Amino acid sequence: MRRRLRRFNAEGLDGLGDRPGSGRKPRLTQAERSQIIALAKSTPPGRLRWRTWGELEAEDEAGPAVWTLDALTAAARGQGITVGRSQVRRILLAEGVRWRRTRSWSTSKDPGFAVKER
Repeated sequence: MRRRLRRFNAEGLDGLGDRPGSGRKPRLTQAERSQIIALAKSTPPGRLRWRTWGELEAEDEAGPAVWTLDALTAAARGQGITVGRSQVRRILLAEGVRWRRTRSWSTSKDPGFAVKER
C-alpha cells in the first residue's frame, strides 16, 4: 500500500497503473500456439483414407486415428514444442477449436462384434 502511495505522490494518477512487464511471461510463442492449432485441424496420421486405386490406407498405421489431447501433446512434442496436456486443452478452448474424443462404445472385445457400416 505504501508503495502505491509513494508512486501516486511522485507521478499522480499515472503512478497507480500497472507497470509494463508485470505478470508472468507466456511460455509458448504465438507461432508455437499456431502450430498446435494447425496440428489439431490436420488429419491424424493413423486415419484411414481412400487412395486413388480404391483401397484404404493410413499414413502411419501406428499413429492415432483421431486427435485426443494426449495424441496432440505427443505430436506437438515431436515437433519440438514443450507443452503439457492441460496447456494444449487451454489453447484449443481459447481458440474455439474442437478436437475429437475417443468413443469407448465403438470398440469391443467381443469376437462376434460387428463394426457399424456408414
